Amino acid sequence: MNIDIEKITEGEESIVIRYKELSPTVSRIIGILESGEGKLWGRTDTGSVSIDLEDILYLETVDDKLFAYTAEVVARIEGSLVSFMNEVKDETFFRCSKSMIINVGKVRALKSLSSNRIDATMEGGEHIMISRRYAVDFRRLLKGER
Repeated sequence: MNIDIEKITEGEESIVIRYKELSPTVSRIIGILESGEGKLWGRTDTGSVSIDLEDILYLETVDDKLFAYTAEVVARIEGSLVSFMNEVKDETFFRCSKSMIINVGKVRALKSLSSNRIDATMEGGEHIMISRRYAVDFRRLLKGER
């Protein structure tokens, strides 16, 4: 794939995308351009979908694949948890275990468990475990110390 980037000093900015087949990478780029910031582009069994960041309950890595879960859809997202956190830079998303990120704004209840873990109940009723490793940082986040 060739990428041509050109800085102009006058005239209207424009972006042209040329492709032979609509690959996941090209779909994601188109989704970003069409929907603006605050959205992710993912794939479901029925095709490609655009997901608002605010609708995400949590993200999970399963077999080296990243999935975003909302109340209505589960979509496969390109990238990794680390790349998501680096790209989004949104304090409402918190890494709660080696394989998960939760949207703190979608947590409805918290329960302390043995071994310093936390059970977070999400809006959809899912129970997400915040591991010992991340529980201290999560408590700091809730106190506003982060």
